[in-house]
Amino acid sequence: MPIPFSDVEDYDELGSAAFLKVERSPDHACCLGALLVISARGEPLEFGYNRVRVPQPYLWREEDLRRHTEQRLTTSLLSVCSQQPRLLVCLASEVTAQLFAQDLQVEVPVVRVGVAVLSHARVDIETGEVLENEDARPHVAWQPAPPDADSAERRLFEHLTAHGLLLEPFERAALGLREVYGAKPWPIKP
Repeated sequence: MPIPFSDVEDYDELGSAAFLKVERSPDHACCLGALLVISARGEPLEFGYNRVRVPQPYLWREEDLRRHTEQRLTTSLLSVCSQQPRLLVCLASEVTAQLFAQDLQVEVPVVRVGVAVLSHARVDIETGEVLENEDARPHVAWQPAPPDADSAERRLFEHLTAHGLLLEPFERAALGLREVYGAKPWPIKP
């Protein structure tokens, strides 16, 4: 006879989150992207990827080229996603604020995450090792606005943050891109 059990917490009610990873070639003419959708437990649900190349990048202004490739790549990834995540998370260093403010409108809250800057760090006196600061939270910018404090979207965001799943999925998405496109994905110029 099996031992009776139940899950301590029902994470399924929190839904899923999509993580948009964008990498650019040094000349901004090629852009790789991935959309990794994970459950609140951190389990991968879907992984989509694509690459956008712009012929004759020298004819573009650099900012226009970046904006164009970012928009084309993002729309291609969002259009093939079969999941309906509660949140779309992206790195502020990879995705401009204009993408979801001016170029694209999505039906879920978008949160742009920036790496936390520590004003001071704790140091182990004996070893000199810099210790992690548990109080350091990443900088976040919601688009168009933060969800209500008691909403499912906000609870999912807080859960991901508390369980180390706010930045880590970007590492998995980068590994997925390396698996698909190789260690050197950028075309070599003659």
